[in-house]
Amino acid sequence: MGGRNKALFRVGGTRIIQRVVATMTRVFSRVLLVTNNPDEFAFLGLPMVPDIKPGVGSLGGLYTGLYHCPTEYGFLVACDMPFLQEGIIRHLTGLIDGHDVVVPRVGAHLEPLHAVYSRRCIPHIEALLHENELAIIAFFPHVSLREVDERELRRLDPTLTFLMNLNTPEDLRKAEALAQERDRFTS
Repeated sequence: MGGRNKALFRVGGTRIIQRVVATMTRVFSRVLLVTNNPDEFAFLGLPMVPDIKPGVGSLGGLYTGLYHCPTEYGFLVACDMPFLQEGIIRHLTGLIDGHDVVVPRVGAHLEPLHAVYSRRCIPHIEALLHENELAIIAFFPHVSLREVDERELRRLDPTLTFLMNLNTPEDLRKAEALAQERDRFTS
């Protein structure tokens, strides 16, 4: 995306990060933003923390978020997901039942950037960071994992739009078209 911060792109006239925060604050009483650029997000009025270990991608963000999480569980979501759904987030958190991770599975792929994590994952994440293994799913075999299959997810969102993230200009165009289409039906 040309080195620009995807979270600040607009979809449906609203910055993606504002869409994410709006959904998350309807579900959770505390929302924490992990960012190394707090000035870019000051307008949100959220508590922010920098990466404890910068330069290690999403795994580092998860580690930082869980480290600062005041409760046993945290919900990790990427900042470039414009169509999060409150009902799906509530559904996933309702499936914790003592598991360390509750994560969607679509086809053969897990969706670790839209999942519930226990603070019990911290030592496993630290081990990965020590080994310079940065794939979040690499610690999943070592914890109690609850996968939520595609069929169950499609009952809540038939098109799985809640998982859409933006990695290319084409993704941004698709998201804008979808936002306009949704606005026509809600107006």
